Amino acid sequence: MKRSLLILGALFYGMTASAQKVEFEEYTLDNGLKVILHQDKSAPVIITSVMYHVGAKDENPERTGFAHFFEHLLFEGTKNIERGEWFKLVTANGGKNNANTSDDRTYYYEVFPSNNLELSLWMESERLMHPIINQIGVDTQNEVVKEEKRLRMDNQPYGQLLPQVKENLFKKHPYRWAPIGSMEHLDAATLEEFLAFNKKFYIPNNAVLVVAGDFETAQAKNWIKQYFGSIAKGTPVTRAAIQEDPITKEIRAEYQDPNVQIPMLVQAYRTPSMKTRDARVLDMISSILSNGKSSRLYKKIVDEQKKALEIGAFNLSQEDYGAYLIYGLPMQGYTTEDLVTEIDKEIEKLQTELISERDFQKLQNVLENEYVRGNSDLEGLAHNLATYSLLYGDTNLINTNIEMYRDITREEIREVAKKYLNKNQRLILDYTPEKDANN
Repeated sequence: MKRSLLILGALFYGMTASAQKVEFEEYTLDNGLKVILHQDKSAPVIITSVMYHVGAKDENPERTGFAHFFEHLLFEGTKNIERGEWFKLVTANGGKNNANTSDDRTYYYEVFPSNNLELSLWMESERLMHPIINQIGVDTQNEVVKEEKRLRMDNQPYGQLLPQVKENLFKKHPYRWAPIGSMEHLDAATLEEFLAFNKKFYIPNNAVLVVAGDFETAQAKNWIKQYFGSIAKGTPVTRAAIQEDPITKEIRAEYQDPNVQIPMLVQAYRTPSMKTRDARVLDMISSILSNGKSSRLYKKIVDEQKKALEIGAFNLSQEDYGAYLIYGLPMQGYTTEDLVTEIDKEIEKLQTELISERDFQKLQNVLENEYVRGNSDLEGLAHNLATYSLLYGDTNLINTNIEMYRDITREEIREVAKKYLNKNQRLILDYTPEKDANN
């Protein structure tokens, strides 16, 4: 019976890999713009997206927040799209759009009925070639960003968690500040500085254009050449490789948040680039420790011991470095130090014992499911194509990345846990309620 199940599992495994292969075509315009086309005629929908290789790490330390600010600013209008008309134009044609910014890149996209592909390409070419960057737009978006910061960080419970982790884990690298940046820096910035930022980073040879969905390839290529081909190539962006000194002694930090009533423990470790094999192993370790209610940390500390209200872990993988975080909210009668003790026991177990064959197979199944889900939605698929191309330098990872996870062994999981999850390499952040000034 066991052998039959293994055979069936292997057959399903191969079928899944075959069925999920993503077909795409990629080429580069003379101006350096990378183009990726993925045709899918299963629904009359298209997505047009552009990912720019500019994020918070590309900012002047005295002018943080610029990359995120541009995510807002470049919806203000263009030479041919009047101020305030961008979103109206999208909705009037049955579409939706959005954008987001990370430490490494900025991403814009539109989803339209497939008969509006030309419109979406024209709009993104307008954003790149003819943006209107003036003081009115800067002042307007400055207030928008301030309100976003108040809602998402300043007045949000645990809203400062990630910024506090980054600030303590990174001392040299620009990952040390949050993408939303400093409001004081944005207030002090001049219009000339915003114009210079746009000129430096919003260039075709610093971007990837993805078109995915229901379209005719020849027509799409003609429109891409028509709208993007004449945009001038910019000066190539160069980046200094900033190296952090190794963490050799445990870092202790505390942050008081007036928005919380329950303290939170955060253990964090600096990890390698998402492009490395070790980063993928850390993804697997995160799944073992905290993916669902059957995971080791949740089952032991929440279910069995009832020492925590909540516990979790995630590997924040980025282009240059990553950060591996484990967090927990102690139950009444227990402290964050109690959680540290229990978490350390589970990490030590990973460092000294191989996970069981059964748990390893379960882990592989989880990764397979995540892979399938990640490429089953057109928006997610377009984002993955852009990310693999721009940040990893290999678009076909959309098909082969899962093979790297399949190739990881139980022994590697143990060794990577030994390599990165050590007490002398970590940050312990006590994220606490604000203390009464009178006490």
